[in-house]
Amino acid sequence: MSESDTDRSNTGKKRGGWLVNRRLEQNAARIRVARAKLSLANEQLSALEDEASSQELRAIVSETPDSAFEYRQASAHAAAMRRHRDDLRHEVADLEARQDQLLDRLSTLRDNGSI
Repeated sequence: MSESDTDRSNTGKKRGGWLVNRRLEQNAARIRVARAKLSLANEQLSALEDEASSQELRAIVSETPDSAFEYRQASAHAAAMRRHRDDLRHEVADLEARQDQLLDRLSTLRDNGSI
């Protein structure tokens, strides 16, 4: 193997570490955004569940079709937000799993002396 071939090989290895670092940075940014969205969804869900609870109490006390309809609407909104929150939880978990994979890859590259 010539010296230029060795240089190209080492450059490729360093580029691999650089690429993993870049992907880690991008993934970390995605995690921050997803966690912020999850936090907001949790707050909104709490408010919607409180509203649904209040509407349920009104429906029980007033026993009118309108109050029952309002309760069903509030309950449906809370259920939709709960599904959205659960989707965000899964997104965060997937991103964290991806981060673990990238960290394992980076560790392997460092252990092999590639970076």
